[in-house]
This record gives sequence, structure tokens and C-alpha cells, in this order.
Amino acid sequence: MSATSTPGPVPPADLHGRTALVTGAAGGIGAAVALRLAAAGATVRAVDRDDDGLTRLAERADGLPGALQRITLDLTDLDAAEETAAGADILVNNAGIQLVRPLEDFPPDVFATVLKVMLEAPFRLVRGALPHMYAQGWGRIVNISSVHGLRASPYKSAYVAAKHGLEGLSKVAALEGAEHGVTSNCVNPGYVRTPLVEKQLADQAEAHGIPAERVLTEVLLKDTAVKRLVEPDEVADAVAYLCGPHASFITGTSLAMDGGWTAH
Repeated sequence: MSATSTPGPVPPADLHGRTALVTGAAGGIGAAVALRLAAAGATVRAVDRDDDGLTRLAERADGLPGALQRITLDLTDLDAAEETAAGADILVNNAGIQLVRPLEDFPPDVFATVLKVMLEAPFRLVRGALPHMYAQGWGRIVNISSVHGLRASPYKSAYVAAKHGLEGLSKVAALEGAEHGVTSNCVNPGYVRTPLVEKQLADQAEAHGIPAERVLTEVLLKDTAVKRLVEPDEVADAVAYLCGPHASFITGTSLAMDGGWTAH
């Protein structure tokens, strides 16, 4: 770069003509991502088992440059999940569930369901999306992981195991997809202002034996330097960046949005 040249602004993702699939799209991070990608011009397949939530999301998306298609689907139906991903240019694996319990009290059936929704389903979705991505020489896989994909916390055995597995799956997809123009990355937020986190306040209060009002500062944000929750729109902007023109060389990595948690 010459001494007189200055870098231009990072252009926003222009996703006109692209089809994006977002799981867990009825609320929280998923809804923010679906709206952000539709605002960039993408046709968004919004996948969730909450049909009412998808209806509300479609109302919010009305008037955006892109289109929003509602797909009511329980991701434990793995065959249907794989079929739904066919033809997607962008895949955002976001859907998640959580239960906070000590290991000795953790229900085995819930553990299996968490891994099915948060690890097996992403594998099947990636498997369904890759043939189209490979054929056109372009694709973006963005896995909404978590700081818990990089760190562990007590009482979250299933969630931590699933997120650590998702990190590995994402890296394998990055290595295999590189020669086909497909990138695969994780976005790793700390605690995000979503209904899933709000439910944790009560669960963590019971697990730790402290009032719910103390859980946020003394448990959830204890290891975070920036003492606030992440906003869903912040995560959505990170996803859009990874789909945009300046991120073509970013693959196989994890973007920590954790307020300094992993700096310890």
C-alpha cells in the first residue's frame, strides 16, 4: 500500500440472489440473523419448530430487500433437516436448547436430544447443503457456537459437549470446502440477551443456591470483562460479515464475541 493510499470502508454483504438457511429463526439470535441476511437481499429459509414465532418473524421481515420463507421443522427429524438444506448458498446453524443440571442429575434422554439438535442436525444440514455449494464454487457455513465451544462451565455437560463438537465439525468443513470456495466458521458469543439466557437465570439460581438477581453478575458475567449481555443484532452483524466480500479468506476459525472471557 502506498503512503498516500487509504483503505476504503468495508462494504456490506450484498446477498441478492443468494439463498440462506437459518435454524432456530423464530427468536433471539436466529431471528436477528434471518432479518439481517434478508436486509442484505438474501432469500432466507427461516427454520424453527415454533410456527407462531415464524409468523411474527415474517411480519418483521415485510418490506426488506430479500424474501423470507417460513419452514416449520423439528430438527430432531434429521432426514427432513438434510433435505431442507439442499440448494442453500448460506447455512447458519443456530438452533440450540439448554438444561442446567449437575452431571449426576442430568437426564440421559435430554443429553441425547441436545446433541441431536445441536450437533447431529448441523452435520446433516451441512451434508445437505454442500453438493450445491460445491457445484457453484461458493458457499458460506456459519455455526453459531458459544464461548462454551471454547470454555467449559459447570452444570452444562450436554451444551458444552455439543458446542465443542460443533467447533470440530466446522473446522473439518472448512478444510474440505476450501478447494470448492466454501468457508466454514464459528461465531462464539458470550451470554446473549435471548429467552434461552433469561431462562438460565432461574435454572442457575437453583443450581447455585443464590437469588436470581445475583446470577447475572456473579455467575453469568463473572469471567467477562465487559459486564453486559451481547445483543442479538451484534451477532447478526458478525454473521453477515462472514458472508461478505472481505471474509473470503476467513475459514476454519472461531470469532469470539465474549467480552474478554477467553482472555483469562
